[in-house]
Amino acid sequence: VQLVESGGGSVQVGGSLRLSCVAFEFTYSSYCMGWFRQAPGKGRDWVAVIDSDGRTAYIDSVKGRFTISQDNAKNTVYLQMNNLKPEDSAMYYCAYGPSGGGWLRPGWYHYWGQGTQVTVSS
Repeated sequence: VQLVESGGGSVQVGGSLRLSCVAFEFTYSSYCMGWFRQAPGKGRDWVAVIDSDGRTAYIDSVKGRFTISQDNAKNTVYLQMNNLKPEDSAMYYCAYGPSGGGWLRPGWYHYWGQGTQVTVSS
């Protein structure tokens, strides 16, 4: 499974970005896809996840600002990020794995994209 992210960039506080992740192959009939982020010197944290049934989950700090969605016809998952804050600055990674209870944990996912950088300046 190859995952390719795009859409990162540099914005000012309050700005918006939309990240995209294209999956070139699906291995699991029931799957989850997530967006994770990693700032320099910190661990990789989950941000938002979605499964093949359309269920979603968000970390508290992005609720009301970020929206994860998927276009099954395009094998693409999106992360719409609004009202961006400096603390949102990080490398953002897309991940793909089987559906299940571990979907909030980075270790649950078997496949990862190369990452796309998001920088929010004040």
